[in-house]
Formats: sequence, C-alpha cells, structure tokens
Amino acid sequence: MKRLDDNAALILIDLQKGIQHPKLGRRNNPDAERNLAALLARWRETARPIVHVRHISREPESVFWPGQSGVEFQAAFAPNGYEHVVEKNVPDAFIATALERWLRVRQIAEVVIAGVITNNSVESTARTAGNLGFKTLVASDAAFTFDMHDLNGRMWAAEDVHALSLANLAADYAEIATTAEIMNRAAGA
Repeated sequence: MKRLDDNAALILIDLQKGIQHPKLGRRNNPDAERNLAALLARWRETARPIVHVRHISREPESVFWPGQSGVEFQAAFAPNGYEHVVEKNVPDAFIATALERWLRVRQIAEVVIAGVITNNSVESTARTAGNLGFKTLVASDAAFTFDMHDLNGRMWAAEDVHALSLANLAADYAEIATTAEIMNRAAGA
C-alpha cells in the first residue's frame, strides 16, 4: 500500500457526547473508539493536520441540539489548541462550512475520514471529498452506525448498514482501509 502524504488530514466526524445516548439504539463496532484514538494519536505523533467536525443540530430533539452536553466533544477526542474545528448543521462536513477551502489553502490532497455515523455523516462527507477530487480513505473499523428501519419497516442490523455504506463509498468515492492499514501507511512521516 502507498504511504500517506505527510500532510494527509485526519477528519474526525461527530465524536461528541450525544452519540453515546441510549435513544440511538444498538450499534456495531464496539472497538471503534479504540481505533479512533489510535488514529488520532498517530496523527498527533506525526504532526499531520487534524480536523474535528462537530454537528450542531437544527432539530430540538437531536442529541446534538445546542446548549446541552451532547454537543460537547468526548474527552478522548477533544481538539488540541492547534487542531482545526469545523461546525456543521447537515451531515456533510463540506456543506456550508469552509472545510474545502481550509484543505486547499494548506495544499492537502489526501484525507482520512473516521467517526460517526457511517451511513450518514461519514458517508456524505466521504462522497463529497471524493467528488471534489481529494484522495479519500475511510477507516472501516474506526466508524460505526446503528440498527435502522428501512421505508418498509424492516429492521437492518447496524453491521449490515455499516457494510453497505462502506460498499457504496468503495464503488466510486473512497478507498476503504482498516485502522491497522492506515497506521502502517502513516508510519514514519
């Protein structure tokens, strides 16, 4: 596998306290936080750029509604003073934010995307990154989602929703890789 660019950006999506709310239901990938922490540590060790994306919801029932603890970053993923923070109001971190400009000004051509929810904010952000021409990697085991009902009322297991979302991305938008593979490619920057 090709080594990551020295300035490949890690984009961490919606690692906020609200994502742990029981009302969201059963999730997949119980090791996601461990993998996310490993990626964050490697990016900090290699001094690559880090972007923390925070969702600020427009829906009062959301776990990310402003003014409640759910919008706060989880302690393990709180940005350091030199790490960039993007606030968004829709799933896609590129929409109505300056994320693309921030990346382009720094001549960043490669992004690694991880976080939550796989089939929502992770997928929509990765699709746009790919469409904008960024070399995009999604960390398959550093993301998770929840069980989901389809429009016919059928319940889909989070594992299936996650797998299909990653398959959608692999078709045209992003390369899918494990945390271990990404860590190996990020070694020795």
